[in-house]
Amino acid sequence: MLGEPPPLIERDIVSASAVRRIAAMLDLDQDEVGGAEVLPRGWHFSLLAAQTPRRALRSDGFPGLGVPMPDLGLPRLLLAGRTLNFANDLAIGASVVRTTGVRKLERKEDDRGSRAIVTIEHAITDIAAEAPAVLETQTYMLLPAGRYTPAAAVSPVSINAETKRTVTPDATLLFQYSALGFNSHRIHLDRDYACAVEGYPDLVVNGGLTTLLMTEFVRRDLVLSINAMRIRYLAPLFANRPIQLAASMQADGWRVQVYDDAGRLAIEAEVEGS
Repeated sequence: MLGEPPPLIERDIVSASAVRRIAAMLDLDQDEVGGAEVLPRGWHFSLLAAQTPRRALRSDGFPGLGVPMPDLGLPRLLLAGRTLNFANDLAIGASVVRTTGVRKLERKEDDRGSRAIVTIEHAITDIAAEAPAVLETQTYMLLPAGRYTPAAAVSPVSINAETKRTVTPDATLLFQYSALGFNSHRIHLDRDYACAVEGYPDLVVNGGLTTLLMTEFVRRDLVLSINAMRIRYLAPLFANRPIQLAASMQADGWRVQVYDDAGRLAIEAEVEGS
């Protein structure tokens, strides 16, 4: 276990203007959210935005994980998992405190090479409350420099699910989401960089954006209020390619899966809702 940096504490406001911009990005009618009193669950991502000065950005534009991190010499970043827990709703206009810290930081050396696993925890608390309304953890794999290795081709599969939705994240959607989250990583914004330098076939869809698409799928298509969501990211998704969201009811709750344009499972999640 490596030494963990101290947590970062920031004050913020659940901004009505941010809510309107998120609604616009999702192509929702403003009437649907204009009179809302609470932040839709999943829309808290803009409150997690890093505030890294431009001079401190990495050469790939990455602003960091929201808390100072030691330089481990492992520049590649892969999102492996995320958990969302909603204890309460956040009122629009409320003043909040965000506490961001490293829950776990571990380096590994084995026959798979050098890598590190870091789990970041974000807690968002209304200043009038004692306990966090939103608790989110994000787990990343830190890897040595290298280029993306495409997965082997697969035959399209038939997706069996009770509820489905197809979405095609385009470059405009990636730009708007990145802007709202103040994420300047070039793999999401600069196609030439993503392809020529990182070896991807197109812009990479933000892991947070696919999470938002999933929470919206649960909110609007399944008509559920999310209490908890546990997500595993299995493969990257790329801009301008249709993805399919699929939901099935299991004995212990809903399972939501995201498939890429080849029918490959890219993300899966367990959802507890009411």
